[in-house]
Amino acid sequence: MRVPFADNSTYPVPAGVSDDQVLMLADILPTGYEVGVLNGAVRPADTVAVVGAGPIGLAAMLGAKLFTPSHVVAIDLAPARLEAAKQFGADVVVNSGTEDPVAELMRLTDGLGADVAVEAVGIPETFELCTRLIRPGGRVANIGVHGKPATLHLEDLWIKNVTITTGLVDTYSTPTLLGLVAAHQIDSARLITHHFALGEFMQAYDTFARAGETGALKVVLNR
Repeated sequence: MRVPFADNSTYPVPAGVSDDQVLMLADILPTGYEVGVLNGAVRPADTVAVVGAGPIGLAAMLGAKLFTPSHVVAIDLAPARLEAAKQFGADVVVNSGTEDPVAELMRLTDGLGADVAVEAVGIPETFELCTRLIRPGGRVANIGVHGKPATLHLEDLWIKNVTITTGLVDTYSTPTLLGLVAAHQIDSARLITHHFALGEFMQAYDTFARAGETGALKVVLNR
């Protein structure tokens, strides 16, 4: 395989770091860390709300915990993913199908709202939810890839000094994350829930497609 500009875009794998751990550094963990945590400027004692507890949202939770927030709140519709969020550092989980996430955030923060809201789904409803969760002076970090327009309620946001960030991952954080994985500060391989042989390709895709039933986060094919 030929890799253009490899001298500028590849990194040696530290001793003791597994293939599974490195695989999750290709883009998923840097995406959650850079576009969610760093763009959202997570700081110590922040209340961080992550809307969407899929793999990208879970990666954002792992990254957020590095900055010692006071609370990480996971919001999702799927009970299985909320259970996974607890294992990835969520202090509070909210099922938005049965609970009001805005009311829960306001209760948790004495009526202020989240310091940082991370959108990790990519649909209008979840982006607009993030703008309702955020406190005055807060930051909304959009990770999700949106295929439809979302309404920006400037009539509510203009006076709150809310910062909204978007972006595509650059993976400039890969050396930092490699160091954290090597030092056992982050276990990126926890994002992998299933392994299949190459001959089980279709079974692997079916497992991933039915993630709500199978509990799949990331599915890996091995030779």
